[in-house]
Amino acid sequence: MAPCPPVDAFLEPTDAESPQHLYPMDLYLCATCGHAQLLDVVSPDILFGNYIYTTSSSPGLVAYFSHYADSVFSALALKSGDRMLDIGSNDGTLLRFFQKKGLDVFGVDPASEIAAEATHSGIPTLADFFNSNTAKTIRSERGPMKLITANNVFAHSDTLGDMLDGVKHLLSSDGTFVFEVSYLLDLVEGKVFDFIYHEHLGHHSVKPLKSFLANHGMTLMHVERTASKGGSIRCFGRHADTQLPPSASVEELIAAETQAGLYDLNTYQKLTTELEATGQTIRHYLQELQNSGAKIAAYGASATGTVLLHHFDIGRYISFIIDDNPVRQGRLSPGHLIPVISFDTFETKHIQHVLILAWRFADMIVKSRKGFLDKGGEFIVPLPEFNRMNS
Repeated sequence: MAPCPPVDAFLEPTDAESPQHLYPMDLYLCATCGHAQLLDVVSPDILFGNYIYTTSSSPGLVAYFSHYADSVFSALALKSGDRMLDIGSNDGTLLRFFQKKGLDVFGVDPASEIAAEATHSGIPTLADFFNSNTAKTIRSERGPMKLITANNVFAHSDTLGDMLDGVKHLLSSDGTFVFEVSYLLDLVEGKVFDFIYHEHLGHHSVKPLKSFLANHGMTLMHVERTASKGGSIRCFGRHADTQLPPSASVEELIAAETQAGLYDLNTYQKLTTELEATGQTIRHYLQELQNSGAKIAAYGASATGTVLLHHFDIGRYISFIIDDNPVRQGRLSPGHLIPVISFDTFETKHIQHVLILAWRFADMIVKSRKGFLDKGGEFIVPLPEFNRMNS
């Protein structure tokens, strides 16, 4: 992976001259347990101190969390008044759905401004990192939790063992820890490599997760595959002394991972070769457009978009990045300092070629911007296979 600045650090124009440090993003596979992770760790204060991503801004994620809350509430037979904690609760989107079901909710998130806004909106949120010390404080003040959730944040900690110890301490004797992480098997099979960046230190699969929970006095009870974030797994953990047996899903997925070669280095070497070929194809086409005098825009001012721009070395071809989130509009992209603009502003630029960085949402974007195609525009989709869409 190409080194990057913090991938979600979109800058205000007044900060354009500020130094931007590049950090390695190479992914390593443990030959012993099969866990995949980054070895180069960027300080959480750098990554999350001025975090601007909000759950409610992500296409489809609000509806996803609504279904998530319905499913978990039903599966665990929760009832009104049960206490719940969400780790990395962001703007409180998930907690709000559980709150409507009568749960006593509480959030923990290190992004101070977002945490303050969530609290102001009625979702009490502690602006801090979750660890074993935080867990002790919360338990002494609020009591044990029947449900603890951690969605797309369990991969963010360099002290994951301490985080899990905190979960175990805070979880009631009959409580459940439900965490969702991007699935390494889906990353490999779907080429969702742009999820490899500094915030995502760990890239999880079921085999090492089973051992990890066991080493911390917990049992991996059940695992479900979901389509979220390009492919994820929703895992259910309980205290190791639970009388309930794990479901068959755990061993079934471990068998599927082994059969797919998830713990074989050759699998990753093949993926690397395929991605290098894709990068060459994209650079060649964008260079041809630039040589013809055409200007090119991109769609999607996101962390994954930053990864694509740097890893494929294509930032130099992009004049503007379109994004539908007003919070990102008017900012500059990390590293390349590409202006982020609204679609309405983009339409005044007379650019006919748009590279969809948010390629997992390509169908949604193309459908909503069909007028651009009708006027002779072209959408370029980089992954999972290079594709051009025009009228």
